Amino acid sequence: MSTSSTETPAPPSPARRPGPASPARFGSRGRRGREGLWGWLFVSPMVLGLGLFMALPIVMAAWVSLLNWDGQSNPFTPDADFVGLENYRSLLAEDGLARTLLATSLRNNTYYVLLTVPLQTVLSLTLAIIVNQRMLRGRSMLRTTFYFPSVTSSIAVCTVFLFLFQGSGAVNQLLGWIGVKGPNWFADPRGVLWVLLEAAGVIDGEKPGGFLAEHRLMGLPWSEWLAGPSVAMCTLILLAVWTTSGTFMLIFLAALQNIPRELEEAAALDGAARRHVLRHVLLPALRPVMFLVTTLGLIATWQVFDQVYVLGQGDPANTTLTPAFLSYSYGFDNAEFGQGAAISFILLAIVLLMTGVQRLLLRERGARRPRRARGRQVPGTPEKGALRAHD
Repeated sequence: MSTSSTETPAPPSPARRPGPASPARFGSRGRRGREGLWGWLFVSPMVLGLGLFMALPIVMAAWVSLLNWDGQSNPFTPDADFVGLENYRSLLAEDGLARTLLATSLRNNTYYVLLTVPLQTVLSLTLAIIVNQRMLRGRSMLRTTFYFPSVTSSIAVCTVFLFLFQGSGAVNQLLGWIGVKGPNWFADPRGVLWVLLEAAGVIDGEKPGGFLAEHRLMGLPWSEWLAGPSVAMCTLILLAVWTTSGTFMLIFLAALQNIPRELEEAAALDGAARRHVLRHVLLPALRPVMFLVTTLGLIATWQVFDQVYVLGQGDPANTTLTPAFLSYSYGFDNAEFGQGAAISFILLAIVLLMTGVQRLLLRERGARRPRRARGRQVPGTPEKGALRAHD
């Protein structure tokens, strides 16, 4: 005979009143606070250095860009000649020599960036893949050889390039052996695009551009905007690619050695060709490093100064002029430090904009996971407890 027993529900537990915090909790908070204090103490020298030598000079330069200052007085006194945004207006909105020079420098630097960054990235990645081969002999020697131009003084390298690319230099002598007459590299202001079209007989070399010369952007004819880098600028591009590829090669090499070999071996067992392994295995794994390398290259190429200063100071015909050198020239040659500071902040805005665009282009494009709402069931998922075993 079965008897049914009724279970009496347990009385509800009384609400727990907030009591004093346990000593353990106070102890953990105290330890955490002391750790944070020690952390700030250790990083304080670096923070102090960044504040004194980077943040503070940036703020001071921003104030100078709003002044008409010749460098002979204290710009932080009430007697300073405050002109507001006049320096920026004369560079960007008013017709005149200042805007034309800024447009010329931006044109030159744009071609410099568009050619240098892709070339040095591709070359450094190629060198890294070559020296990463296991069966390659003399890898250490090759790494040292490829990296050596990066640690050589830029002034010394520029001096060597001056001798190599003279009118009677070694480069033109090598070109003469194959029947090509080399140009006078550092004295040729012609745009490369117009030189090639003239050699093909498409345009007249005396008046290139045609109707494009009648229209202007920031005071500069469209024929000059579209002429391409000058022959002199091409030597600077070769110099930059040769001297920077070694550093970026080491960055790519460290990233390649961090990729598991099993991924390449699995792709090879599946019948993937070498180019498919590079495209579908190596390049996706190198995406963060690719962003780092291109960002460093972008910043360095927009700030190029020492090569321009040594190899021509903007000559011939301002075709190697860059915003960084133009800012220096306004400040230290013309004693117009306000104008020079304004150019530097325009350059800063361009670098930040280009870095943001580059980050957008190289971002991860994976599929987004659906967000699970609190208290709601995501469609297609089993209910809670549905997979629990029954008694």
